[in-house]
Amino acid sequence: MPREIITLQLGQCGNQIGFEFWKQLCAEHGISPEGIVEEFATEGTDRKDVFFYQADDEHYIPRAVLLDLEPRVIHTILNSPYANLYNPENIYLSEHGGGAGNNWASGFSQGEKIHEDIFDIIDREADGSDSLEGFVLCHSIAGGTGSGLGSYLLERLNDRYPKKLVQTYSVFPNQDEMSDVVVQPYNSLLTLKRLTQNADCVVVLDNTALNRIATDRLHIQNPSFSQINQLFREDEAWGSDMLSRHILMRCPL
Repeated sequence: MPREIITLQLGQCGNQIGFEFWKQLCAEHGISPEGIVEEFATEGTDRKDVFFYQADDEHYIPRAVLLDLEPRVIHTILNSPYANLYNPENIYLSEHGGGAGNNWASGFSQGEKIHEDIFDIIDREADGSDSLEGFVLCHSIAGGTGSGLGSYLLERLNDRYPKKLVQTYSVFPNQDEMSDVVVQPYNSLLTLKRLTQNADCVVVLDNTALNRIATDRLHIQNPSFSQINQLFREDEAWGSDMLSRHILMRCPL
């Protein structure tokens, strides 16, 4: 019996690293950008059903919900070769499209207004699972959407699904550089409180450490966001493998 995991990609950072995560997961499971299983892929033994489900036409679709308060990153994903991989009904963009202005309070307050629409998507995805294990949230704690709306969703998830696992991949800010976002420390602290109260497991993705890995070990002088996100996806894919092993231990074949 599968123990499904629903991935929630939140904000600019969350959707960027989530996109890289699904690219990596597709490569590992032999799934093409269109959701079709490649000829070399193994059938039935690698537990694709934990993170994917099959549509009526047998395409594999990620158990993913893409959420943002401004459209730029999600539109980039929908114009990529992986555009047909996702379920378009699992994408939520705020109507005004103005984002949260890098402000935790703005993201949190918008969550109060739009949570019903978001949870319509999450509940539908959960209802379509045979035996839901829990949720994975990808987000940043420094901006407005990932921190504020992320905090609100963590509280709501804990109330709505109290017996389900909630694991986060939380991107922490770079400590060695001065940020343009003056309220970044406040965003981070307010989010940390919700993480400690509502998440079962928090995987810290440290921008400072990953920049150091890219420069010192991979010898990239000025690593781009894309290159850093590739390191994120390796971490996240490894974490998903550990999570799948945990599920298999709890639910043996």
